[in-house]
Amino acid sequence: MLYSKLFCKTSKTTPADADSVNARLLTQAGFIQKQMAGVYTFLPLGLRVLNKIQNIIREEMEKLGANEILMPALTQEESWQKTERANLDILFHLEGRGETKFVLNPTHEEVITPLMKNFIASYRDLPFSAFQFQTKFRNEPRAKSGLLRGREFLMKDLYSFHATEKDLDIFYEKVKKAYFDIFKRLGMGKETVLTFASGGSFSKFSHEFQTVCPAGEDLIHLCEKCCVAVNDEIIKEQKVCPQCDNKALVPQKAVEVGNIFKLRTKFSDVFSLTYKDNLGKDRLVEMGCYGIGLSRVMGIIVELFHDEKGILWPETITPFQAQLLAIGKEKNVFKEAEKIYQQLIKQGIEILYDNREDISAGEKFANADLIGTPWRLVISEKTLAKKAVEIKKRDSKKIELQTLTQLAITLKR
Repeated sequence: MLYSKLFCKTSKTTPADADSVNARLLTQAGFIQKQMAGVYTFLPLGLRVLNKIQNIIREEMEKLGANEILMPALTQEESWQKTERANLDILFHLEGRGETKFVLNPTHEEVITPLMKNFIASYRDLPFSAFQFQTKFRNEPRAKSGLLRGREFLMKDLYSFHATEKDLDIFYEKVKKAYFDIFKRLGMGKETVLTFASGGSFSKFSHEFQTVCPAGEDLIHLCEKCCVAVNDEIIKEQKVCPQCDNKALVPQKAVEVGNIFKLRTKFSDVFSLTYKDNLGKDRLVEMGCYGIGLSRVMGIIVELFHDEKGILWPETITPFQAQLLAIGKEKNVFKEAEKIYQQLIKQGIEILYDNREDISAGEKFANADLIGTPWRLVISEKTLAKKAVEIKKRDSKKIELQTLTQLAITLKR
């Protein structure tokens, strides 16, 4: 992509209302633009990152055998009344023509449970799981911290349906492993821990995936022996590590990036979602739900990986693998840089080429650091004289000269 063609450019000015690192850097670097408190537009660079996060999650969901669907964001209020959740203070309520009332969904149990009545009839139809990527809406009283606490945000929902509690338990453990794999691939595996939280009606615990971070508003108590944690909301009831009984739990600030929860028959009972067992008897379907906040993940990654110059994107979700800078005013520099840019594209390298001719070298370097792709490539009279490209890793001070062949090998590692 040519930087000159991007309508969203970086800014030297810190947004006056940026109350977090991710809000400041993502806005200054041209990834997002605030529309109002808790609501953001994802600009081309930001959407590339969001799509890469989504693709990683999709791959892991498909490994579980789940089907991808897309459910509506708008639902009749009647469904929420059935589950006795219509009065939740986080809901956005809308009125249609006549007396019709709607809810903008913050979650989708009220949609998927009645939906599955059309497809589940027998034990032969189970187990089954479906996932989606959908915009969620929450009437958040304290929309703040950039992408960490929003009123509109992107989530992945996975719902599973089972004939028995045992089968639900087996799938639940598979999802738990898939979540660890997802956060590892996103580059935040070391900072993200399984956290025991309140379980609700059917189990002692539910599980959250909390990322340890100074910007976090949650407080967890971490067992450093087995790397699990206990949410502060249950620490009075669970004063030791649930896995190893360690009493020395360390308080840490964290952000919840995912959760998994055994719904059991809570919603299938309300909507009469049943199946016939092998004896022809009607039984309630066992359910589980599993969520990940994609836009929140993007924000927390910036909180974790940045320095005084800008963002440091993990290689798996960076908008581009490298930024190519043409430095100098000589026409032949830009001509050769264009050739190298096209050659790298043909070799499958994702490149953001800063082809602006009226910008100083210092400004281009600062711009590249702010955007934060893993590699910076420089073409100048000096490098052309040596028939090479200057290459520097974003988180290193080491600068090398490489031929185009060497460069392609380095970027594909």
